[in-house]
Amino acid sequence: MFLEQGIKPQNKFWLYLVGSVLIIIASFIGQIPFSVAVLYSTFKSKKAFPTDNAEVMKIFDPNLTLFLVMISFAFAFMGVYFVVKYLHNQTLLSVTTSRKKVDWNRILFSFSLWSFFSVISFWLVYLKAPENFVWNFKLVPFLILFLIGAILIPIQTSTEEYVFRGYLMQGFANLAQNKWFPLIMTSLIFGSMHVFNPEVAKMGYIIMIYYIGTGLFLGIITLMDEGIELAIGFHAANNLVGALLVTSDWTVFQTYSIFRDISEPSAGLDVILPIVVVYPTLLFIFSKKYNWSNWKEKLTGKINVLESSN
Repeated sequence: MFLEQGIKPQNKFWLYLVGSVLIIIASFIGQIPFSVAVLYSTFKSKKAFPTDNAEVMKIFDPNLTLFLVMISFAFAFMGVYFVVKYLHNQTLLSVTTSRKKVDWNRILFSFSLWSFFSVISFWLVYLKAPENFVWNFKLVPFLILFLIGAILIPIQTSTEEYVFRGYLMQGFANLAQNKWFPLIMTSLIFGSMHVFNPEVAKMGYIIMIYYIGTGLFLGIITLMDEGIELAIGFHAANNLVGALLVTSDWTVFQTYSIFRDISEPSAGLDVILPIVVVYPTLLFIFSKKYNWSNWKEKLTGKINVLESSN
């Protein structure tokens, strides 16, 4: 069982707090190249060092910015590996899946399914209001974006899944000895990590329903499937397809995507629809394909400490 793989007498909850700090430190180290580049650019141009995150993101070419920002996640992933192996004496596989090896077919299926949903959803929105979008495609910058995105965005999204649906979910399971508490806590923390995104400033805190709901969805498929493979595939598709397909002036990243959204953002059906319609539909598809059952026990049941520690 996935959560039980992290339940060991020596895995006290305070170790997960220490491990989380070490992962954050690794991420900060990974941000040094970007910080140095910004410092050098402002020094060379004799401008004041920007204090606003939106200004920082506009200093360099969007592709260079994406590359420099994504590097930090590679360092964070190394931090996860170090913490899991040396602080908790576990293998990386143990915070990935309950299976004997990583199921790449699950990752590919989830990635393909959500890529399909994302493209179709965008196409329907575009057909409804084409005036809200302008053609933004430039071949060479797009190809560079594709190369950077295809390599680094999956590292970013996989790192987040290892931290939230892998490491922290097992950590909270050690603390609570049940399954509902890790599910709720990781969803809330995952959602709160997005609170400083410019989308929140533009649309209001109601969009947090989407972020927390997405964390809940990813947690549910992790617990039901006994591993983070489906979550890894979904998350990678969500960020990569989004970066390639459409950008706007008010999102975290501005990219050389195919389209640019020029509409005034507002939180409406696009916030509620995924939570009440799209995610339940995906859960239904996954449950039929992988024969999920015993939902109540897998999502809210207690953890048998004696069995898990053997």
